[in-house]
Amino acid sequence: MSDPAPTSSFLLRGTAAGNTLRFIGMDSTRVVEDARVRHDLSKTATAALGRTLTASALLSVVLGKRSDSRVTVRVEGDGPVGWIVAEGSADGRVRGYVRQPHADLPLRESDGKLDVSGVVGTDGELAVTRLLDNGEPYTGSIRLVSGEIAEDVSAYLGVSEQIPNAVLLGVYEEGQRVTHAGGLLVQAMPGVTDETLGTLETNIRALGQITTALRHGGLLGVMERAAEGLGLTLAQEAQDVRFECRCSRTKASDSLKFFSAAERQEMIDDGGQEIVCHWCGERYHISPDEIAALDAAETHARA
Repeated sequence: MSDPAPTSSFLLRGTAAGNTLRFIGMDSTRVVEDARVRHDLSKTATAALGRTLTASALLSVVLGKRSDSRVTVRVEGDGPVGWIVAEGSADGRVRGYVRQPHADLPLRESDGKLDVSGVVGTDGELAVTRLLDNGEPYTGSIRLVSGEIAEDVSAYLGVSEQIPNAVLLGVYEEGQRVTHAGGLLVQAMPGVTDETLGTLETNIRALGQITTALRHGGLLGVMERAAEGLGLTLAQEAQDVRFECRCSRTKASDSLKFFSAAERQEMIDDGGQEIVCHWCGERYHISPDEIAALDAAETHARA
């Protein structure tokens, strides 16, 4: 029997090689399992969204300039899952969805792994939106490198942000649930030596699949192995990360203001309207009285 899924996801931060390497690791098992349940995802769609959710959280640490920073990652390839969107916040909240949650593919014949690249596609774009120092949004994008997500995020950081890096992402599913998921982002800082980078490259190559390493040594073990011989120093406290949306009943109700009065009357006649948040799958039933109150509020505003 496999170990039970952890009750929470978390981030660990650290430095190594005399502060010339920055390590951000995440155990995202709980977050990805929440996403799978919320969106009724297929196995391969779970892996694709799970990797992107993890990436958004890691990028919120690297690219976030403010305590309220949010980083949105959008992956759109030519595969059957359509687009993937994930948002990571500096305060530990993540959310995301895919266009086709039930899209799936057989395991790859070459190695028996989930075919994430196949379900995402290789012809497409990865775009990252973040806030600049002045609070204005900025979006950078690159063509997809592989559709495996980790390689694409790494290429984005190197090309668009000019940040030398290494990125590992993975999702492992056993039976009908996610048992291990996580990621590691290593950022090269000013002053890093070629010798340090060579050691890091050797360590990461020896690490292999991150989900295998997570299963055998947990996130701490992954980070220690990646930084072997480089003097890893970890921050004292982990940061909790959770799948949490910013939707609300009020926002759902307010969205009906964009419909015409005639359309809202039809909703009233039909017994109300159900609003489904595409980010998290939460369902809100807006009653006829609540819809009527929107019209009354508009009439009062015009008076």
